[in-house]
Amino acid sequence: MRYRRGILAFAVFLFLMPLSAASGADLLDSVKGFFGGAEPPESKVVQGLKQALEVGTKNAVEKVSKPDGYFGDPNIRIPLPGAVRKVESLLRGVGYGSQVDAFLLSMNRAAEKAAPQAKALFWGAVKEMSFDDARKILKGRDNEATLYFKDKTWDPLDRAFRPIVREAMSTVGVTRSYQDLEAKVKTIPFADRLNLNLDEYVTRKAMDGLFIMVGEEERRIRQDPAARVTGLLKEVFGSQGR
Repeated sequence: MRYRRGILAFAVFLFLMPLSAASGADLLDSVKGFFGGAEPPESKVVQGLKQALEVGTKNAVEKVSKPDGYFGDPNIRIPLPGAVRKVESLLRGVGYGSQVDAFLLSMNRAAEKAAPQAKALFWGAVKEMSFDDARKILKGRDNEATLYFKDKTWDPLDRAFRPIVREAMSTVGVTRSYQDLEAKVKTIPFADRLNLNLDEYVTRKAMDGLFIMVGEEERRIRQDPAARVTGLLKEVFGSQGR
């Protein structure tokens, strides 16, 4: 039992150890050092890395899914589309400021409603991870895991998000707010028409924000082991001191 715990603790350590001061080669040297100069068992490396990635993606999805997950974070808040920004001052000038604000908020609320669907897709990508994938992540850049998820899940996420975003936009009033703004723009002389694909815009911005958060979680997991451990991992790490 103590041996199995030690192996699992190391596998998690592979991904949780800080990388800011270590190159990929240094990391592999550390890996070999832990095993007395031998290569670690492949299954244990993948097992620990997968567990760490599940923790990171779960945290990212939960953060963006809560109220103000998008709207309250300036790094991922979905901004007004360019077509709307062009006429924003005109709309506010004719008393439509509150409608502009409502449109902005409703787009972000729609993204927050769609985001929970991402967890299953991320975890599916984790389950499919090969040892070669794991080694590439360990040897790669600080956002290597995020790039892996983007490659494996972008298209499935797009397909999953679109109908949910569309339904959420109807529920929280995005479509109604946009139609209201569009109707008003038509009454303003010389104002450009909006001609916006709302489904496309909100879906892509929601996905962009989600991957920004996944990247942040990856950096935190790599740099701060104590910040991202489950109860099981705390128990495993704690056992090493006894």
